[in-house]
Amino acid sequence: MLITGGAGMVGSHIADELIRDGHSVTAIDNLSTGRSSHLTPHPNLNFIQGTINDSVQLAGLLESFGPFDVVVHTAAEYSDNSKWELQTETNVLGTINVIRIAQLCKARFIYFQTALCYGISPTVSPVPLDYPRQPMSSSYAISKTAGEFYVEASGLDFVIFRLANIVGPRNLSGAIPIFYKRISEGAECTISDAKRDFVDVRNLAYVAKQAILGSGSGAYHFSSGKDSSIEEVFHLIAQKLNKQDVAKYNLVKDSGGPASILLDPSRTYADFEMPRISTLQEIIDAAINYYEAFGVDREVTQMKNNK
Repeated sequence: MLITGGAGMVGSHIADELIRDGHSVTAIDNLSTGRSSHLTPHPNLNFIQGTINDSVQLAGLLESFGPFDVVVHTAAEYSDNSKWELQTETNVLGTINVIRIAQLCKARFIYFQTALCYGISPTVSPVPLDYPRQPMSSSYAISKTAGEFYVEASGLDFVIFRLANIVGPRNLSGAIPIFYKRISEGAECTISDAKRDFVDVRNLAYVAKQAILGSGSGAYHFSSGKDSSIEEVFHLIAQKLNKQDVAKYNLVKDSGGPASILLDPSRTYADFEMPRISTLQEIIDAAINYYEAFGVDREVTQMKNNK
């Protein structure tokens, strides 16, 4: 198996699942947002610090560790929507580089997409799989959707997961790590008056492993089908840290992001063995246990200026 973004939250949890079952994994990550500590050294693991933007380096991985039966593409540039060029280089051209490796191997291809592919104001809730993709809300969504189109055009055997908000241990972007960091430091948090469908990365890894091993075909939503307010997340984190009486926040009525995007997961439930979906409290408890051990050293969010 080849996993891009292998030291990130999603990629490393999938690597854990595969290695635990005895599979050989080659993981590549540039460590811009991932951490090498997310990958436990193992005889069945080859970790390479590098970038999917370098087609020559990817060809070297194929020569050294291939051929690959499955390519799991989790690598993405998402940290700043103002960086159109970098997001295009990674999420479009980098994805094409990874597809070319999969084509040479005739490998199964697993791709991860954002719910923002449907825009910030879909007119149907929950959003069905055949809803039009209209990702103009952000450079990230535009570039990830372009990558998805290339996957669909590749001729490969593929599964695409369009994702709700995937969080939990090793999550280093978005509201949960930012709230943890700011509440711990006594700083004020800015909270969007919005809701999100927060889903445990460990639940996703369990289902992604099934896709890697042959289940499913085409596009799926990975979601719980219900959402929680971001304000509720703030209060749960403050309570977990025993700072509910001193934690400060500012509620923003219009942050420019979606009020909520709920995805219809019915096809996923039909085609995969679904785990029990973790509760929001369980997710936050696991995430904070990780932050207490490894820390949060910066704030990363996708909701930035698109210009």
